Amino acid sequence: MTSTHSTHWRAARLMLGSTVMFGLMAVVIRLASAHLHTFEIAFFRNFFGLLAALPLLLRHGPGFLRTTQFPRYLFRCLVGICSMLAGFWAIGHLPLAQAVSLSYSTPLFVTIAAAALLGEQVRARRWLAVALGFVGVLLIVRPGSAEFSMGTLVALLAALLSSIVAIQIKQLSATEPADRIVIWTTLLWVPMSLLPALGVWQWPQGIVWLWVVAAGVCGTAGHMLWTRALKLGEVSALTPISFMQLPLVVLFGWLLFDETLDRWTVVGAAVILGANAYIAHREATLARRASSEGASAAAKPGE
Repeated sequence: MTSTHSTHWRAARLMLGSTVMFGLMAVVIRLASAHLHTFEIAFFRNFFGLLAALPLLLRHGPGFLRTTQFPRYLFRCLVGICSMLAGFWAIGHLPLAQAVSLSYSTPLFVTIAAAALLGEQVRARRWLAVALGFVGVLLIVRPGSAEFSMGTLVALLAALLSSIVAIQIKQLSATEPADRIVIWTTLLWVPMSLLPALGVWQWPQGIVWLWVVAAGVCGTAGHMLWTRALKLGEVSALTPISFMQLPLVVLFGWLLFDETLDRWTVVGAAVILGANAYIAHREATLARRASSEGASAAAKPGE
């Protein structure tokens, strides 16, 4: 019992650490965007992220990269880099709270993609949660109002593409270890992000170097902590912890960029987060039920 309790607390701490890293990454991206194009920031995030991931490769050795799934890695990274470019643009051009809140719509798109691409059965209660989540999205975006910004659609595009990436990671994880996914992703993202960066290239100056290095380190650290947290704990228990990213970026948005928190963003974010928490809870419940039924069937050799 004590061992299980300790494991849950460790998973919670890892998820909290991941949340802080991703939140700080958003903040330093915003700081760097005052001096560099976000396409270039994406390249530096990947380049320094690769350097941060090199100890993983040194630990496992070059042979660890051997895989039969390279075409899937290539597709996953192409979609992922498009999602990253859109997401970084949103962070650089929208209020931080709004950009991060809209990024939380990714699990809603994942549910739809899982049903459409994987044939996963999604029952009425999860569809209702998805629908409510998109009501939250509409509250933030407010199409047709004077506050509507086309930039919010870029943030939603990033979330949509990120959901496709999540499905690919889910499929890759069935046969590939987490560290190999992290290493191949960072290896492929560097040249993929360099191409669009060359069109807007200018060298960082002074403290901007610190921001782009921090973006790479925080991004890779957040990814590593996130994958390890999900290995130790249940998604339904850990997902609410990831929502702590929002108050973190709201605080930095107020302190560093004089951003005020829009009430519709707060209401919309609350609706999205509530929908995501329910979806995560339902998925965990169904997974436990399926595991229990599988174990019961295995215990009956005649059936």
